[in-house]
Amino acid sequence: SFSRLCLISTFLEDGIRMWFQWSDQKEYIETTWGCGFFLATLFVLINLLGQLGGCILILSRNFVQYACFGLFGIIALQTVAYSILWDPKFLMRNLALGGGLLLLLAESRSEGRSMFAGVPTMRESSPKQYMQLGGRVLLVLMFMTLLHFDTSFLSILQNLVGTALIVLVAVGFKTKLAALTLVIWLLAINVYFNAFWTIPAYKPMHDFLKYDFFQTTSVIGGLLLVVALGPGGVSMDEKKKEW
Repeated sequence: SFSRLCLISTFLEDGIRMWFQWSDQKEYIETTWGCGFFLATLFVLINLLGQLGGCILILSRNFVQYACFGLFGIIALQTVAYSILWDPKFLMRNLALGGGLLLLLAESRSEGRSMFAGVPTMRESSPKQYMQLGGRVLLVLMFMTLLHFDTSFLSILQNLVGTALIVLVAVGFKTKLAALTLVIWLLAINVYFNAFWTIPAYKPMHDFLKYDFFQTTSVIGGLLLVVALGPGGVSMDEKKKEW
């Protein structure tokens, strides 16, 4: 589905980048960590095969859970290797990517169940509900990196609307509508601010914007999963039904 393709786009792009910038990436890791040729090569190889392999499995809907765990591992590996831990903006974005993967994991669990159609189930399994809750809350971290702290009217308006939508998605109130609105908002921001195709490929800015563009696209994919799946059991929308 389209949401899956969006969700994995950043891993796909990064895996392809590892292929085309093989020696650059290897040198970077080798000089940053002083870990020697073999370990640096191994790092790039794991990133390349892990990301492309995970993407292929997710798109073909085979072993989706293993693919998600593999991509979780790669997010963790990159967070340490590229010293992202100390950069709040990048850390939040990586956590948001993890949130998207959590939602994918929840979706693949529900698909596994729906194979046994006709078997009565009592309540949705709780791990899945909490995965959906965790996924929603982590996805929202992406927006924390988009809030602009200056005093122009437009910024304040954008921050207010953005924060309201973020809170709605996180607590799961009018979730589908709020998530859809965030998708449209993010799409607009992404195409406007991260237009890497307008910058020549040899400029460093091209790579930065491209990275941002695909990371944002992945979060859009996660939000589209929220729109498709709904918020899950641990949410205001679900509690309203019970009341």
